[in-house]
Amino acid sequence: MENGLESRLNKLKTDFARMCRTVEGMLAAVNVLLVRPDKTAAADIVARDKMVDEAEADIENGCMRLLLRNQPFARDFREISCMLKAITDVERIGDQSADIAGLTLSFETGVKEVSLPKMGALALVMVKDAVNSLINEDVELALKTQALDDEMDELFDVACAEIVDEIKQNPAFAGEAAELLMIAKYYERIGDHAVNICEWAEFGNTGVHNKHQ
Repeated sequence: MENGLESRLNKLKTDFARMCRTVEGMLAAVNVLLVRPDKTAAADIVARDKMVDEAEADIENGCMRLLLRNQPFARDFREISCMLKAITDVERIGDQSADIAGLTLSFETGVKEVSLPKMGALALVMVKDAVNSLINEDVELALKTQALDDEMDELFDVACAEIVDEIKQNPAFAGEAAELLMIAKYYERIGDHAVNICEWAEFGNTGVHNKHQ
């Protein structure tokens, strides 16, 4: 690889990794808010989402410049293409983490439904491992992480059932239940984005994009 291209690509990889770690930190902080609501911490997560949006735009522009000016081939092209695709999923994970943080602003106490914190913990594992599989070009980890999506779907079903049961027992819970159902859906979507990142990790190594079923 040409030295100029190599240095610019390495800079983009570093920026991408930093963006990913920021999003991971947002998600970890959101998980804490479920059990210990904190309006100041929630506002901080929402503010960090703006940083993620800016990072996405910078990395996207950098990738496009490399593709247009340097016209990389083979593996270099795949690396840039994967990063360009993956930043969209990372940015959306940041969005959804911020959305969950916003929903917790109305919470006075931590959630009672045990499946929601479990979904949050699993989402964080999936995101961290998905990012690591892409950064470290680890196809085995990518495949292992994709397999966790079935567990996430099962937890989503359990969480919805718990919330519906609570509504039946306490109709006044309906307003809060709507917010909890949204949180469950956000976690489920975060799992889907992690799977997408894993698929790009596979593509980066094999040149084949296998859509997860």
